[in-house]
This record gives sequence, structure tokens and C-alpha cells, in this order.
Amino acid sequence: MSIEDDVVLLDRVPTFHLLGNAAIRVLAIGSEQQEFASGSVLFRAGDASDCGYVVQRGSFHLSFPGGSKDDIVAGPGALIGELALIVPMARPATATAREYASVIRITRTLFQRVLDSEPDGARRLRDEFAHRTSQAASDLVLIGGRLTN
Repeated sequence: MSIEDDVVLLDRVPTFHLLGNAAIRVLAIGSEQQEFASGSVLFRAGDASDCGYVVQRGSFHLSFPGGSKDDIVAGPGALIGELALIVPMARPATATAREYASVIRITRTLFQRVLDSEPDGARRLRDEFAHRTSQAASDLVLIGGRLTN
């Protein structure tokens, strides 16, 4: 895929769209593409993280330890490892290619440089994360109330 194709794909990812076109272009230029055969592992649960991945082609099955029923399939345009772009953390799931797949790998270092150079985009992203956190906290309060009744 060309840089222009990558820019279009990255702009469809809500997290990156908040940053604006100039930041997305820097991410597209500074990232790398990786390809995976069917059954190949992108990462395993517990691995240290230093990047996020945007699925270009194919899909990945994300399975959580303990055989959770919350497994996810991430297809084209999905951002896998969003929080790993912000903070070091252990991967919570194992990601396995369901068929031939390709991803755009964006390192935390690159992402943080983009945030430093795009303060308006960084503020929009901070506001979105704050909104999501607030919504998750509200949801937990509602669920907790239902469990205690």
C-alpha cells in the first residue's frame, strides 16, 4: 500500500482522526507494515507492549486468558493496542491472524512525538479518553447497583 492509502486508512481510525491530517501523515510515514500468514501470532497475552497496530488486510482473533467468552475479531481499520500507544503495559490478549493479514505498526515513541508536535490534536485525544473513562465509570456504577439489588 502507498503512503496515501495508509493516510486514508489511519484517518478512518477514530483515535487518529482526532489528531488531524498532518499528524496522520506523520504516523503513516513513520510507521512500518508487517504481514502475517494465517495462524501467525501478532502478540501473546502478557507480552510487553511498545506499539499499536492498525489492521490493513485480513483479520485477527483476540483471545483472552482463561477462555473468556469476550474474544474479539479485529478486521480492516481496527486499532489493536490503543492504550499501548500511551503507556507501557502487558498485552491482555493473544492476537492470531485468521487468514493472511497485514498491519501498520505504530510505535509508542512515534505516537508520543506526534502528540508533542500537535497540541490541539493531543487535547482532543485527551478529552476523548476522559469521556470514555467517565462513561466506563458510570457503566460500572450501574452494573454494581444491579448486582447489589
